Amino acid sequence: MLKVIFSREDILLTRVAPAADPVWELVLSLHLLQGRGRDPLLTEWRRTVARGLRTDSAAERYRLLLALNPPRGYFPDFLTPYASKDGLEAGLEAVRGTPAGMLHRDLTLLAEENALPSSATALARGEPEVLRHLTDSMLRYQSLAVTPYWSRIQAAVEADRARRARAMLDGGAEGLLASLRPSMRWADGVLEVLDYPDSRELHLDGRGLLLVPSFFCARTPVALLDPSLPPVLVYPVDRLGGLMPEAGGGRDADAAQREALAALLGRTRAGVLEAADEGCTTGEVARRLRISAAAASQHTTVLRNAGLLVSHRDRNTVLHTLTPLGRAVLDA
Repeated sequence: MLKVIFSREDILLTRVAPAADPVWELVLSLHLLQGRGRDPLLTEWRRTVARGLRTDSAAERYRLLLALNPPRGYFPDFLTPYASKDGLEAGLEAVRGTPAGMLHRDLTLLAEENALPSSATALARGEPEVLRHLTDSMLRYQSLAVTPYWSRIQAAVEADRARRARAMLDGGAEGLLASLRPSMRWADGVLEVLDYPDSRELHLDGRGLLLVPSFFCARTPVALLDPSLPPVLVYPVDRLGGLMPEAGGGRDADAAQREALAALLGRTRAGVLEAADEGCTTGEVARRLRISAAAASQHTTVLRNAGLLVSHRDRNTVLHTLTPLGRAVLDA
């Protein structure tokens, strides 16, 4: 179990990342790609990415990147720098600028349980050419495995952010931390990450905590090993409909979607979309549109089936937020 120890100041400084972190998604997707798990929501994604890697004319360039990201256990802290919260380019620039001492330490730890290619030796010395090679392979992998699905990843993360925002509004920072169940438990100034692979404590010491919602994070949240780095805790979000290809889906799926979209006509459902723009519960939809709770539930069900809304239940309430398609319909 990982125990994150908060002071009162740490609670006030805790926040949720403003968007999906492209570097964390890149790195964690590599773990899922190579792992034994067979999440049906990721089956098509895994097949497509594996085929792309095999047929890439420069497939050898991925060897070091894959070796640095084993499907289980430790992976280097330097691959997910704090600067990645400002975007992919900022994150890759930070990786290229990793101090040689940190590279040597991280790779020594990784080599204790994993076989590394010969290029890892030059990487541990901080040779600029190898660092550029590594970030080039990260960028190439990103374009294959993450960028084509980015709108779906963002939708899942944004839906989770709406849930955390509601928890913050209703219960303050402690309400936010309590909302992270069931994979985490908040009590008496300690956030316990259940089923963590090892037992340790992370003392925030007045630095606060950055919570990073992640599509590709597996069941267990992830923290950096080095306690001196800015505290980050990456946690999994609901993957919604998974990562099906953006186009296609079969004749039956197309027909079902056409039928669902045909049911959207009418002012009331347009009003539901507007209400869900920043997240709302079924009860709030009913009050805003002056309709019954049953009618509000029916309309949100139709919109959800059409792929325009996502809904999350939290005890006795259901929070609805827009998908990218729903936002496009609303803005049209």
